Amino acid sequence: MVQAGEDVTFIDPWPAHVDHMRKHGLRVTHAKDVPEFRVPVRALHVTDVQQIAKEKPFDIAFVCMKSYDTAWATMMIRQYLAPDGYVVSLQNCVNEETIAAIVGWGKTLGCIASSITVNLPEPGLIHRGAGKGGKAHTVFRAGEVHGRITPRAEEVCRLVAYADSAKVTANLWGERWSKLVTNAMANGIAACTGLTSSEVLHNDALRHFSTRVGSEAIRVGQALGYQLEEIYHLPPEMIARAGEGDEAAMRTCDEERFRQSKRTAAEQRPSMG
Repeated sequence: MVQAGEDVTFIDPWPAHVDHMRKHGLRVTHAKDVPEFRVPVRALHVTDVQQIAKEKPFDIAFVCMKSYDTAWATMMIRQYLAPDGYVVSLQNCVNEETIAAIVGWGKTLGCIASSITVNLPEPGLIHRGAGKGGKAHTVFRAGEVHGRITPRAEEVCRLVAYADSAKVTANLWGERWSKLVTNAMANGIAACTGLTSSEVLHNDALRHFSTRVGSEAIRVGQALGYQLEEIYHLPPEMIARAGEGDEAAMRTCDEERFRQSKRTAAEQRPSMG
């Protein structure tokens, strides 16, 4: 967004990260196909935020924190929102209700980052463990909690599209649960085993276990009434059946996951890992 000329302020609780951004800008690298770049950015420590009271308020606040930091981050930024400003949960998990409890449902939007494979390995460096999703995979899905397509959802889509492919969704909750299934299939297993995503995938027992976890998460989501989207470019029902013992479905799931893994660097691991 900064590279494209948008007016962005970064607020971060990691002092070394903020200091590095102030001195050297923000560096962004990709494991494949995209040249690295560096941009000068405006970065504030959490303790600097009060100065915003003397400035123009924010139109949009993207909350990009871990889920357990959502409430305090939203509370902190609430007083600096413009009258028609709003908060976007650009996070994993389902945090819209937490945000809405602080700013109201009318000021709450969501945005899913699907298979973005991104991490912060050192201060001032954002690294993506793959190339861009582009036309092969829509990374960002922005939407209103009520499902209608609105100008502000389209504005969020426009902004995140600077980074990668994006769309406005009328199915925010289904997209949210689908991403949760993807994370359930990968993050905890990598964290428990210490293995990379590629190593988990190439271990037959772990790969099939992850499919069983995904199957259970899909069935729970369906029971809750969500209309799930594709997961790993597979119909949710295919993964659900694979985890329940359908051998043909398992073969199809395995083939697609191996095919997609070629886009991601072998050393990539989920942030939980």
